[in-house]
Amino acid sequence: MSEWTPVATVYDPLKAGSIDGTDVEPHDRAVWRAMVARYVPNKAVVGDPQLTLFVARLNRQTTEEKLREVFSKYGDIRRLRLVRDVVTGFSRGYAFIEYKEERSLMKAHRDANKMLVEQHELFVDFEQERTLKGWVPRRLGGGLGGKKESGQLRFGGRDRPFRKPINLPLMSSDNRAPPQDRPRDRRWEKGGERDERHRDRDRDRDRDRSPDRDRDRDRDRDRDRDRDRVRERKEERERARERSDREWQKDKKGSKRERERSKERESRREKDEGRRRDKDRHKDRR
Repeated sequence: MSEWTPVATVYDPLKAGSIDGTDVEPHDRAVWRAMVARYVPNKAVVGDPQLTLFVARLNRQTTEEKLREVFSKYGDIRRLRLVRDVVTGFSRGYAFIEYKEERSLMKAHRDANKMLVEQHELFVDFEQERTLKGWVPRRLGGGLGGKKESGQLRFGGRDRPFRKPINLPLMSSDNRAPPQDRPRDRRWEKGGERDERHRDRDRDRDRDRSPDRDRDRDRDRDRDRDRDRVRERKEERERARERSDREWQKDKKGSKRERERSKERESRREKDEGRRRDKDRHKDRR
């Protein structure tokens, strides 16, 4: 526990699903999927991962030219790849930008995060797929960050760092040295002091509020149960509606047959009355 850091240096799906990285069992099915996934990074991707930024939450109308215009002010760009749907060709809302120099990378990482571009607030972080050991993408239940509405948050990244465990003694920022084998973790140096201050402020506020991670996990489980109950009620309503439609169709067919029979009886009755009137007229003539 003495080597605890708010940002993960190795990706563990079980820890990423925990608000403080101390869970011992998965709390949702997506974590299970990430734990059993065997993900292999895309070998077709070129470029230096240590000089590559991940840029997300883009406006779907933002083009490569606009991204190059915005991010070239931090330094010379070697490669820029806006990820697009292979079928429609539309932007998927995220991109990868490779710089020529590390100082440009660090400056963009520090200053471009939460920047507004075409009415969208960007999320900027280092590339994780090829640099974070054990990485599993969001589509397989892994990833980092997420929105609270989804109910599948992932912690240990820049967007949602781990909260300090309750039983872990406080450590000063001077003792939080970055791992030596990962140059990109110089986020803990001077360039990342702003993020560090924000995290310290959030942790102080959380300590003042005495957070209870068990309560957070219970809330997630309650949310899952409520979601299941809502789905079951919806399915029951659908089944009841289908039964009602079938009965209505049956009643409709029965009513139609009854009307046809009634018309046939009325027609026969009119014919019989017509024959009787004809007979009566013949008798009167005689």
